[in-house]
Amino acid sequence: MSYPTTTPAPAVLVLEDGSRYLGRAYGSHGQTLGEIVFATGMTGYQETLTDPSYAGQIVLMTAPHIGNTGANDEDMESSRIWVAGFVVREPARVPSNFRSQRTLDADLESGDIVGISGIDTRAITRHIRSLGAMRSGIFSGESFNLSEGEQLELVRGGASMRGRNLSDEVSTVEPYSLPAKGERIGSVAVLDLGVKTSTLNYLAERGFEVFVLPQSVTAEHVLSLNPSALFFSNGPGDPAASDAHVTLLQEVMRAGVPYFGICFGNQLLGRALGFGTYKLPFGHRGINQPVLDKATGRVEITSQNHGFAVDMPIEGISESKTGFGRVEVSHYSLNDQVVEGIRCLDIPAFSVQYHPESAAGPHDANYLFDRFRDVVVAHAAAGAGDAK
Repeated sequence: MSYPTTTPAPAVLVLEDGSRYLGRAYGSHGQTLGEIVFATGMTGYQETLTDPSYAGQIVLMTAPHIGNTGANDEDMESSRIWVAGFVVREPARVPSNFRSQRTLDADLESGDIVGISGIDTRAITRHIRSLGAMRSGIFSGESFNLSEGEQLELVRGGASMRGRNLSDEVSTVEPYSLPAKGERIGSVAVLDLGVKTSTLNYLAERGFEVFVLPQSVTAEHVLSLNPSALFFSNGPGDPAASDAHVTLLQEVMRAGVPYFGICFGNQLLGRALGFGTYKLPFGHRGINQPVLDKATGRVEITSQNHGFAVDMPIEGISESKTGFGRVEVSHYSLNDQVVEGIRCLDIPAFSVQYHPESAAGPHDANYLFDRFRDVVVAHAAAGAGDAK
């Protein structure tokens, strides 16, 4: 394992409001553009980097030291790094962990991820919290020598996350399957909108045979598999730009198939029920987000990564505007009262805005996979009873 011995080249982070932060090149050299967001986890940087939900975003880590435990194959949540760029205060000079197989620097370089280090990440975080997530760019190598005006023009010409559909960039191209582990209770069709490896493993561990499908499949294709349930994964982009996924979900739910969605899947359930979505000022990202379960009064510390949310009242029972009956908010954020979970009262469907697979993060919400299993088993038993 080799470690850097030369002084890093200069780099600059430029925000669309004209703010500039000088630092050192980290990872690959060049230029990259994306929406800058901050993640508050003190650990789990490798899971963050390989989470497809971060596609199109330059991620700033608020923890001051990143890369301390190196990188390994086991903690990869997908086959590659998805972030558009990476911003850290101080990268580890020498990683130390018995599970480490290589340096984080090596992964960033091999993944062609342009990053920057040696800047005041606290100041940038406060700036984003005040003004909201915005377009940004990192410039190093030859791109560092561009004029300030040229760099700012490139940043302002970058794509906004609002109205952007990124599902086709992160989804699997070909369908594949995972066998159930232990006793098989049925099958689940997973629409891959940027699914994480640990999510699929947890579903298989609950006795589901898992069919992972490209985001472009039709409702007819899903129903032809005769699945016991449907699952929509996490993923990047604006839910308002995913009309086809909303239509698919509505058709499959009308066929009586139980549904569970997480993160992006929560926003799409909200839309399928007739509610709107909106962009949050700076989003929720990190592994320490407090959420209240209204049914139990229990507070869960959760792993989250989302910049959009469902627009519906957090108290009382609402009526679905698209004919799915009564609906209520099951969970909400204790930081800003954002909707964090939806439960349908007349059909077997529910979702949460956070990541119950806990990679990386706390295990408070892992029970949701058990709840999904129970819903599917109960639905199948009820169907068998009706058939008699």
